[in-house]
Amino acid sequence: MTDSIRLITEQSELDAFCAEIATATYVAVDTEFLRDSTFWPQLCLIQAATPEFAAAIDPLAEGLDLAPFLKIMADQQVVKVFHAARQDLEIFVQLMGEPPLPVFDTQIAAMVCGFGDSVGYDKLVSAIARVQIDKGPRFTNWAERPLSAQQLSYAISDVTHLCVVYERLVSMLESRGRLDWAKEEQRALVDPALYANEPDEAWRRLKIRNEKPKFLNVLRAAAAWREREAMRRNQPRNWVIRDDALLNIAAQIPRNENALAKCRGIAKGFAASRGGKEMLEALNAAAELPNTAAPKPKARRQPDPELQPTIELLRVLLKRAAERHGVAQRLIAASDDMEAIAAGDDSPALNGWRRTVFGEEALKLINGGLAMAIQDGKVRIFDIEPGQATAD
Repeated sequence: MTDSIRLITEQSELDAFCAEIATATYVAVDTEFLRDSTFWPQLCLIQAATPEFAAAIDPLAEGLDLAPFLKIMADQQVVKVFHAARQDLEIFVQLMGEPPLPVFDTQIAAMVCGFGDSVGYDKLVSAIARVQIDKGPRFTNWAERPLSAQQLSYAISDVTHLCVVYERLVSMLESRGRLDWAKEEQRALVDPALYANEPDEAWRRLKIRNEKPKFLNVLRAAAAWREREAMRRNQPRNWVIRDDALLNIAAQIPRNENALAKCRGIAKGFAASRGGKEMLEALNAAAELPNTAAPKPKARRQPDPELQPTIELLRVLLKRAAERHGVAQRLIAASDDMEAIAAGDDSPALNGWRRTVFGEEALKLINGGLAMAIQDGKVRIFDIEPGQATAD
């Protein structure tokens, strides 16, 4: 791979680069973007590398058509390698209309290989590629032109190191028989539903305590209006109306301009504006809906105090399983999983590879088939034969 800085700003350069990498089995990809003052991420740079070629693509260059690169992103014969891919994939969904396939996320793979929970890229590169990354340019303004040599060197090195990390992680996963584990975890990343932007579901972003049907009907309408308006203006949601103002509107249920203008957090003049009139129309329609039309908040599991000792034992078992198998604890099970298992409910931790690593033992524990003891300062697990256990 060449060490020179290759910045692509011309169509002929992009066409040539895409021809070079089109037959690669994988391409490492990263993006630089800004989102401080926009609803949609503003793509400022795309970095891509294979073992032989690497370049930074300037999407802000006048007249540059990204179609040749997006064709590679859509090619299912080419693995697209990212680290912590969620935000990068959101950008490509916006450009392509769907997630690129297939995807390999090195952060997820590293968790499967025991590098810890949500391991950072610089830490992973240091551990695998034995390279220390200069993080100085990370928070520079990527929209300013021209880009400095330091920025470009940093940006391209992100994907050249990513090639090394990817190949090493694949080798580790294959040697441990865990490649399918990583693939299973990464399927959720390319679920189109993850990137769908449904205004009528925007209310779920808010922290609500009031679950009365009329409140929820009005809140859904107010949040949906804000979502559409933020997208139309391409501005952050809170630049349009703040969260606390939406919650106040849903509580007050203003039915006219005067009432809306008096709501806490509403800017002067908003109620009489086009946006204010549109919002009032939505609020009035929502206020007339029957209670049965109200959206349903996600059910909150109420912790049973009697289950707490079982949950604590499950956490000990989880920690031991994570250490024994060399898998990040958070990847195996979360707090909600502990509560579900203790209550006798189903959980992702009881299915797939997680069942092998943790779920089987967890079920044995809550069904009285396992015992725990401290020996030599370490937690030991013992099988209990039927009829062997005693109760207080």
